[in-house]
Amino acid sequence: MAVDDVKRHLAEFGLDGRVREFDTSSATVELAAQAVGTEPRRIAKTLSFLVDGRAILIVAAGDARIDNPKFKAVFHTKAKMLTPDQAIEMVGHAVGGVCPFALPPDVSVYLDESLRRFDTVFPAAGSAASAVELTCEELERCCSNFEEWIDVCKGWREPAPDEAQGND
Repeated sequence: MAVDDVKRHLAEFGLDGRVREFDTSSATVELAAQAVGTEPRRIAKTLSFLVDGRAILIVAAGDARIDNPKFKAVFHTKAKMLTPDQAIEMVGHAVGGVCPFALPPDVSVYLDESLRRFDTVFPAAGSAASAVELTCEELERCCSNFEEWIDVCKGWREPAPDEAQGND
């Protein structure tokens, strides 16, 4: 079971005791926020993409969306998400429980800047009914195959005062 693999992985960092398992699904940002009792933007969703024939994961805030031009500028290809079958095969976690822990060595993990505005965030822990609360520093430290922090998302930044009033 993937959640057990995640617990073993997090135990290497002394964080396995923070994994929470739920009786209800936490497979979407909204469900995860309800399960852990937080606002949806603090859910650290893990998105899986195919880049040059390999799976990569991008962990982003729950209110962030991939910005295709930014993605292409970083990865030099169009954003193409893994299918549910590819996620299981290439990442080892099913959609709804995809997380940046206990991964095969060829799966790279990137953390999006949208997470840095929070003291703690809640990524999944290997199942569609689990989560773990971590600081961004802890998340970076215990991610499998962490590469770097990137900025490939939109929709999460507070609008500038002029934009909020509609003054372009």
